[in-house]
Amino acid sequence: MTANKPPLDEFKQQIAESFNRRKNYDAESDFHPKLARRLVEYAGIKPGEKIIDMATGTGLVAIAAGEIAGDGGTVIAIDISAGMLEQAKTKIETAKINNIEIRQTDVETVELPPNSCDQILCCTALPFLRDIPATLRRWRGFIKPGGKIGLCVFSETAFIAGNVLREAAEKYGVSLASWNAATGNRDKCYKLLDEAGFNSIEVFAEQLGNYIDLGEAIKIWLGSLTHPLCLPLQQQDAQKRERIKTEYFVKMEALVTDKGIWNDIETFFLFGLK
Repeated sequence: MTANKPPLDEFKQQIAESFNRRKNYDAESDFHPKLARRLVEYAGIKPGEKIIDMATGTGLVAIAAGEIAGDGGTVIAIDISAGMLEQAKTKIETAKINNIEIRQTDVETVELPPNSCDQILCCTALPFLRDIPATLRRWRGFIKPGGKIGLCVFSETAFIAGNVLREAAEKYGVSLASWNAATGNRDKCYKLLDEAGFNSIEVFAEQLGNYIDLGEAIKIWLGSLTHPLCLPLQQQDAQKRERIKTEYFVKMEALVTDKGIWNDIETFFLFGLK
């Protein structure tokens, strides 16, 4: 595993530390493995291709892509979290896949040769980027002419608890960024890749929603107290956080039905050619 670790600001340090703590990431649910499989299926990887997996995490996309690319292909798996990459390394060794190179660095600043890969894939990590449009333009430079970018992203209605939390915080003057603002609908997805210079853009939508209960809502609240995208909430005093917490649970309880709380997860698999 190679490391190229530029200085990280507070936001990026929080991201790395947050994922370092997730020791059983793949076992948390089948959600992320499912997204990775679908992204790779849509990507249509061919044997011999060179793939870059940006924000690889535990290597879910990288391993699936590496198996298809085969001995004549290569995968570069990039992430800033040492903890995630250690899990990826163990999985790669167990699977005896020899065409994956792991690099610990920031996907927004990684240095790669221009026009050197067939595809760049990134599964669910766009909200963690400081500057999504600039990063996509930068990534485009690494892709060969005729090559492809593939992203797994979410709509603005996805993840009810996050949306309710943002509304509750806003009531008390705390602004939490919309995690999926850049990819909120099909038009935004198309615009994102179009303005980054990609063409032949395709957007595939799937509804992967489920019902959750108030127990899950509690877990999400507790997670927000350390989640890097909830830093403005964490910076509030205890009294204001308690008011926001109360508002959050009042809103969540109002959404309970006989089946639970509907958790919309409209997912977009987004592709464009260079």
